[in-house]
Amino acid sequence: MRSFAQAPLATSADQQSDSGAEAPAPPRPRIRLWLVCHRAQAIELVLGLFSIACCVAIWQLLTSNGVNLYIRFENIPTPAAVVQSARHVLGSAEFGDHVVASCRRIALGFVIAALVAVPLALLMGRFSVVRALTFPVAEIIRPIPAIAWVPLAIMLWPTNEESIVFITFIGAFFPVLVNTLHGVNSVDPVLVRAARCLGAKELAVFREVYLPGALPHIFTGLTVGMGVAWVSLIAAEMISGQYGIGYFTWQAYALVDYPGIVFGMITIGLLGLGAGWTIRLVGRFIMPWGYER
Repeated sequence: MRSFAQAPLATSADQQSDSGAEAPAPPRPRIRLWLVCHRAQAIELVLGLFSIACCVAIWQLLTSNGVNLYIRFENIPTPAAVVQSARHVLGSAEFGDHVVASCRRIALGFVIAALVAVPLALLMGRFSVVRALTFPVAEIIRPIPAIAWVPLAIMLWPTNEESIVFITFIGAFFPVLVNTLHGVNSVDPVLVRAARCLGAKELAVFREVYLPGALPHIFTGLTVGMGVAWVSLIAAEMISGQYGIGYFTWQAYALVDYPGIVFGMITIGLLGLGAGWTIRLVGRFIMPWGYER
């Protein structure tokens, strides 16, 4: 008879066979790595949703009780009324036409502004003659708000559609121009001299030194320009448009449709959020070094 010390130790396989149950598999390293890498984004998302929920709760509290503390909330619709109006509006094809019209105008005006402002700012930052010729004119025009261009734009362009696109272009042009110019001016001159010492021509210096160095500022200008473009577009649509989210919101005000006004404002915010997110996504793809998170 063998003693207890001489008895063989039971292995994990034997224990599993005896118990008839399998031990749970340890988590895969890839899953743990993904959780660690995306933990900050998940926390940020949860906090963002929490802040939105708090805003909706405060909105419900103020409007349902008709609070009137100098700022009057008795005529502001409740979130439930806005949701009911949204269901009615989303069921009609006309609202989709408004959204498509605004998106088409913002895309045309913003893309044209970016295609003109970025090369012009690169030339202004590189050549002092171009800067001396264009910068004073730009600084005179830049403080003029886009809404002030509406009467002149109606006289300049043959149709309201083209005038609205022009006003959107004006709104996006100057933020992109100023930020790109700042980015060119912030490029280290040592890098330019090093490129020239290595035999780089003018076009290569633009492509390999100035453009990569100015890219973070360019995308900052694009993000700011998109926001200003939406402000300009909505103002133009309210004054001279026949379609668009701005026209829809103004028409709701004319018809005393208060829930429709709020729903139009929320739609504008969501469209602007989507446009800004798209620009940041493109920036993350083009220059991943500029986004640490």
